[in-house]
Amino acid sequence: MTQQAEASRPHIPLQDRLRQLLDGPVALDKRALLGTLYAEVSRCETVAYAAGWNDALATTRRGTRREEDA
Repeated sequence: MTQQAEASRPHIPLQDRLRQLLDGPVALDKRALLGTLYAEVSRCETVAYAAGWNDALATTRRGTRREEDA
């Protein structure tokens, strides 16, 4: 999934998403549940990692602009 697609998805806290999966209308077998949980955690980690890189790049760009203005 692209970052743009991730941004268009409504943000659901991980704890709430896990509760939805566990209490959902469809009972998942253990393998399916673990696979789904793994995918959700991986997605959250990827979004957080990308956000960290975006923050770092923005900070670097601000620093570069200040140096150019000086």
